Amino acid sequence: MGLLLLLISTLLSSYFHPGRVVNAHRSFTIINITLSIEPSSNVSRGTNVTLRCRAIVSSKEQVTLSREYSILKDSSPVHTETSSTSEDFLYPLPDARLSHTGKYKCAINIEGKQTVSEVKKLTVTGLSKPVLHLDKLEVSEGEELTARCTAPGESGSFVFYFYDGSKEILEKKSDFNQVEVNISSNGIHKIHCVYFVLLIPDLFRSEESNVVNVSVTELPITTVLKISPQQKIYEGDQLSISCTISGFVPLSRNFSLYLIQGHRLLNTGGTELKHSMIAQAKDSGEFECKLEIEIGNIVKITTETVTVTELFSVPTLTMSPAEVFQMENMTLTCKSERYAYEILRKEELTYTLDPPQSTLAPKGNGVFSGKALPHDFNYTCATRARGIVKHSKTLTVRPKVSVSKPKISVVDRAVLGQAFKILCQSDGSLPIKYTLMKDKIPIDTITIESSNKPALFTGTIYKPEEINKYTCEAKNSNKNPLYSERLNTAVIEPLANPVLTVIPELKEIPEGNHLHLICGVQGTPPITFKWYREGNEHPLYTTTTMTNNTYYEFHSLSKDHSGGYYCEAVNHANKVVRSEPVRIKVCMALWKKALIGGFCLLAIAVLAVVCVLCFRSKRGKREGAAELSVKPSSAKSDLEFEGNLTHDTKVYNTATVKVDRTTVSVWTKKPPEADAANDEESSVVSDTPDVEYTEVVHPLSVDPARVPLRKGTDTVYSELQNSPHGAADHHDYQGSVEYAELNGDQPEINHYHPERNSYQDLPVPVD
Repeated sequence: MGLLLLLISTLLSSYFHPGRVVNAHRSFTIINITLSIEPSSNVSRGTNVTLRCRAIVSSKEQVTLSREYSILKDSSPVHTETSSTSEDFLYPLPDARLSHTGKYKCAINIEGKQTVSEVKKLTVTGLSKPVLHLDKLEVSEGEELTARCTAPGESGSFVFYFYDGSKEILEKKSDFNQVEVNISSNGIHKIHCVYFVLLIPDLFRSEESNVVNVSVTELPITTVLKISPQQKIYEGDQLSISCTISGFVPLSRNFSLYLIQGHRLLNTGGTELKHSMIAQAKDSGEFECKLEIEIGNIVKITTETVTVTELFSVPTLTMSPAEVFQMENMTLTCKSERYAYEILRKEELTYTLDPPQSTLAPKGNGVFSGKALPHDFNYTCATRARGIVKHSKTLTVRPKVSVSKPKISVVDRAVLGQAFKILCQSDGSLPIKYTLMKDKIPIDTITIESSNKPALFTGTIYKPEEINKYTCEAKNSNKNPLYSERLNTAVIEPLANPVLTVIPELKEIPEGNHLHLICGVQGTPPITFKWYREGNEHPLYTTTTMTNNTYYEFHSLSKDHSGGYYCEAVNHANKVVRSEPVRIKVCMALWKKALIGGFCLLAIAVLAVVCVLCFRSKRGKREGAAELSVKPSSAKSDLEFEGNLTHDTKVYNTATVKVDRTTVSVWTKKPPEADAANDEESSVVSDTPDVEYTEVVHPLSVDPARVPLRKGTDTVYSELQNSPHGAADHHDYQGSVEYAELNGDQPEINHYHPERNSYQDLPVPVD
């Protein structure tokens, strides 16, 4: 029981201990965090530097917060530490080195809340002096020694360099502050080292280390080179050369001996080399005897310079004349300009021409003559004396080809009045001189030196016959030039005088007819014709012909074809000519006119018939009105009426009755001719008795009690009953008069003017 109480007491005391971190949620904020570098941001190597990180935190409860500090260099963490106090966090950099140079930041993390300070840069200057150590200070020639270079107290990425005097002999990289290398011990050495520290992006160099002198004991071995003769050497002399070793080479070391002339290896072998040769001028130069010992990489060299005097110079081959034409005579000369006259006579020099089968024959020592071949040929010559043979450079003889008879032609076309190109061509070796002539008078000269350049001249003519006056000459040698034939080619005359003709040539062309627009010009075919309608930029028709005129046809003309037309023409002279426009007027077809005329006549006839019918209709209406106005009367009234009438009476047929305003008062009977006509008509048309009207015009003196008097004349209408068909007596009017009415000054009759009857001489008294 006592143990249990002790355990509970311990747990409670540890839970409520003031230093314990409370995990419960607490209110706090990180106000600020700063980083400072002490004693300064720029210090020398070896200075003790401290990075101070100060954080200001504000909290509500008086409790201890666990703080996690981090130091970052160039954005990479270099140290992390946890603290439970509010004191500044210190990060020491004792004995600072160049590797400590960089950009630092301080970060704090409290229960997940993190804050970072601003960047501070620390710069440390100075590097420690490197130290060089060699394992041996005295070595034999060819032995190796070990050298160690150290950068005391430095850290980082290093590059070490080793020098022998001022000559760099080795370079080595390392991540440590020291490095060891093996150095060959050939020769006397004065060795030192330096190192570089890489701080991206900069590279810092240390000062030089101490110098260590190495003593090398040279091996007693040399090479010996001998050349004879020792005096002045001429071409053709026999040279004897030897290469040997002086001294002892241990058998444990492999070695090789070489005899070298320039870049040519003459001999190689063991301890002694020999070589024999005929001296030539090209052999002048340095000879070398070289010994190579593999162990220790030991090399021993002896050299000697040899000068060989030229016995005679390399011959030169020349041709005369400088230019030669095929199958013409030429001469080749082979000659050595210099020779050693103190030991050699000129006559000892002999010359030969290669190839031996050449067609050129020797004409003296070094002179060869003959005809040039019809093709290119290569020649060389050789000079010989005392066993020395020297060859000249190759001479290529290219016999020229004489010009052929030139040909003259026109490039493209010759157009009157326009400049055109004339081409003159000839086969032969270049350069060729061409001359254009007109009427044998030179006009222009061109020299052609390249095969891809033609001889082009410019000419102009104004008459076709002038084209034959041109010729050209060609020349490429001293010989007489060759002449071409006269220029003969077709000459193009530019177009002129365009005329557009209309067939048929009428002021007005009826519809439905065909029409031809004939376009004619003066000039050289082929000619391209185009027809246009005014106001339209596109041609109606285009054709190319070998004649000077052609036509365009309109089929079945209509009024839409009326308008202005013109034509254009162009030939190879590329000059477009245009005709004057012509006007075309399309009128109505004759049959349409006749049809319209017929319709007009028909309309007039119909109108006339309508008028006649209207006239007759009106007259019928009047006759009907007159018939209705006749009243029946007794015989007595008739006799009274008749007694008052004058005997001046006219009788009219109904078809011919007309009213006249003359004063007439008669009763009439029908004339015999009228009776006969009426009888005939009545016999044909109808059996109905004819009715006639008699107009009686008289001065009225009737009884006022019976008939009212009217001012003016009175018109009396009488209805007469014609005798039956076949009656012969036309004078018996008894019983034929049915009624009569006297009217005076009736307005509806006074304005009417009937035609007067021709039978006025036939009045008959009425009984």
